[in-house]
Amino acid sequence: MKTCEITDAFGIDALKFSERSDPPLQQGQARIRVRAVSLNYRDLVTVKHGGARATRLPLIPCSDGAGEVVEVGPGVTRVKVGDRVAGIFFQSWLAGDITAAYFASALGGSIDGMLADLVVLHEDGLVHFPAHMTPEEAATLPCAAVTAWQGQVTKGGMKAGDTILVQGTGGVSIFALQFGVMAGARVIVTSSSDEKLARARQLGAWETINYKTTHAWGKRVVELTNGEGVDHVVEVGGAGTLEQSFQATRFGGTISLIGVLTGFAGKVDPNPVIRKGLRLPGIYVGSREMFEAMNKALAIQHTKPVIDRIFPFAETREALKYMESAAHFGKIVITV
Repeated sequence: MKTCEITDAFGIDALKFSERSDPPLQQGQARIRVRAVSLNYRDLVTVKHGGARATRLPLIPCSDGAGEVVEVGPGVTRVKVGDRVAGIFFQSWLAGDITAAYFASALGGSIDGMLADLVVLHEDGLVHFPAHMTPEEAATLPCAAVTAWQGQVTKGGMKAGDTILVQGTGGVSIFALQFGVMAGARVIVTSSSDEKLARARQLGAWETINYKTTHAWGKRVVELTNGEGVDHVVEVGGAGTLEQSFQATRFGGTISLIGVLTGFAGKVDPNPVIRKGLRLPGIYVGSREMFEAMNKALAIQHTKPVIDRIFPFAETREALKYMESAAHFGKIVITV
C-alpha cells in the first residue's frame, strides 16, 4: 500500500511518501481502495503540531476518505466487494453519546488514517455514501459534515423558520449553511471576504456580514433579526468570537461550540450564558448513526458538498499549505 505519512518529524514538508505491506484482514474487517481524501483543520494541526499531543509515530494522517470495498474478511455482513463506502471518524462510536473510550479509535490521530491507497477498517466503521455523490464528494462527509449535522440537527434541533448564524466559509460552515437551507431556516454567514460572502448568497444565505468591515457583527445580527437574535450559532472561532456570539443569540438559543480557530486562550464572561439561558453544547464530530441519518437527508435532497480544489496525491503537501492559507471556500480534496 502507498501512503503519505508522518514518520519521524512534524511539519508539512516533513511528510513522506512511502510503501507499507498490505495488512492482513482480520475477523470483521474490509479492505478499502481509497479514491479520495478530504482535509480538515484538525489534519493540519496534527501534521504540524502533533508532537504537542504526544501523537505516536509513524502515523498516516487524515480522518476523511472514501472509496470502494475490494476485499472482505471472515464474518463480514455489512459490506460486500464493490460497495462504495466512507470511514467514520471515530471507528468505535456507532450510536449514543460520546465517551472517552471512543477517542482511541479516531482515524488520523489515535490510529492510522485514510491518506493511503488502501486501508483496512472494521465493517462497523464504514457507511455507504449517497449514490448521487462521487468519491471525491463523499470524502468530505465524515468529519465536517457530521460535525455540522450533530450541532444543528442532533443536538441543535434545527427546524424550518429558525435563524442560524454561521461563522466563516470553511468545511463545517458551508455544510452548516447547506443544512440550514435544506431545513428551511434563514442563514446568516460571516466572513472577511466579500467574494466568499457573494458565493454564500448563491448557496442560499439569507444575509451576510463582513466581520472585517463590521467589527460589531454580533450587534448587526441582532439588528437583522429585529432585536431578537438568532436561534442558533455554529461557533467555529472559539474564545475570540464567543463574546459576540453570546450577543447575537436570542434568549434560550443555542451556540454549538465546534472549533477554536481563534486559538485556545482568552477570557470568556459566562454571565450572558446564565442571563440569557443559552445552551452551549460542545460538538466533536458524531456517531455512525448520525452519519447515516445525514446521508439519508443528503440523498433525498440530492445535495452535493462544496469542493474548492482537488489536488493529486503527489501534491498532498501543497494541499495542506493551501488549507493553511485559509483561502478555501468549502472543502479541499486529494485524489488517491
